[in-house]
Amino acid sequence: MSLSETQHEAAGARRIARPVPLRESVYNAILDMIVSRNLQPGQHLVESELAVMLGVSRQPVREALQWLKNDGWVDLRPGLGAYVHTPTVEEADQLLAVRRLLETESARLAAQHVTEEGITHLRDICRQGFAALEAEDVATMVALNAELHATVMRLSGNDVLVELASQVDRRVRWYYTPVARHRGAQSWSEHSALIDAIAAGNADRAAEVMHAHTEHTRVSYLEQQDKSGADAGTPARPVTARQP
Repeated sequence: MSLSETQHEAAGARRIARPVPLRESVYNAILDMIVSRNLQPGQHLVESELAVMLGVSRQPVREALQWLKNDGWVDLRPGLGAYVHTPTVEEADQLLAVRRLLETESARLAAQHVTEEGITHLRDICRQGFAALEAEDVATMVALNAELHATVMRLSGNDVLVELASQVDRRVRWYYTPVARHRGAQSWSEHSALIDAIAAGNADRAAEVMHAHTEHTRVSYLEQQDKSGADAGTPARPVTARQP
């Protein structure tokens, strides 16, 4: 499948700034399109088209694709070229389960280190999230969701947790984007309940809400993948919630 006209337009704002190391800039531009689902899992990535799209030569695109392959975002198929990696159910399940553990602990710690400034920032993000929900602006919802979770992580005061979470942040957004519309109102209501628990300094409640919230996202993603598989003729498997 070739790059669509919409994807060419989406890349228009990603043309590369020359002062930044070129391979890194191309890498980040392509990765941003993958994470945002402007480039879909399984989509063929044509070097010449990406080069035109990003305003660079084919060489840095080739180097970036190799780098993306090394990081698990792109599959290079001999004789066929580069394709956006299609995550397996097991990959997504494992990563989202680890994310749940990290974020549950971050919520617990955030409630123990609560600040007025932090709560004000969280409530502002949540307000914007409900506005994006009302406007059916999925891209903004995904960005605000990531910002809210990153803020809770920072408020935990645990630098190791922050570093570990940053390593999975892009993949979490990649998995969350397809279910953002479906999770919608429930997700932002859960965010609101989480903020209330953190504001009250109730560490156990904050951890409980975050655990349930991240588990709902995990199950929603797996159910969506099962539905996609069933639509394609692959028998769906039951998706069960995990206990703490």
